[in-house]
Amino acid sequence: MSKILGLAKLDRKLKRLPEVAKARIRAAMEEWAQDIVDLAKSLVPVDSGELRDSIGWTWGAPPRGSITIAKVARSKLGKDLTITIYAGDERAFYTRWVEFGTAEHLNRGLFKGSRHPGTTAQPFFYPAFRANRKSGKRKVNAAMRKAAREVAAS
Repeated sequence: MSKILGLAKLDRKLKRLPEVAKARIRAAMEEWAQDIVDLAKSLVPVDSGELRDSIGWTWGAPPRGSITIAKVARSKLGKDLTITIYAGDERAFYTRWVEFGTAEHLNRGLFKGSRHPGTTAQPFFYPAFRANRKSGKRKVNAAMRKAAREVAAS
């Protein structure tokens, strides 16, 4: 029978790893989310500014009426690591119409016979996410590596 030297110390370090990792991962996720928000705000077409001002991120659920671009939900490190990047709210309810455009249609209701030519898509939300996807993954992975090194060094 063999005995592993320092097993108690290793066990203490491993128990500390989730706390350190969670703090570092949260910081990396916040930085990543802010990068996406900043780029989306620079790409969005501005009329009144309501849509631009509605773009943001939060821990947990997004505001009512928004569309969600990215949601990292209930990870193994805990459900408090659910971050949501969103655009739109109750005042900027037209986010989807700007992002994806609208189709041409003929009105058959109150203004029967009138035509709406539709609108072209002016994407700002998903391009911002796609542009930052790889760098964000790198940031989170680097945060996990730093946490493991920090715990191992202590």
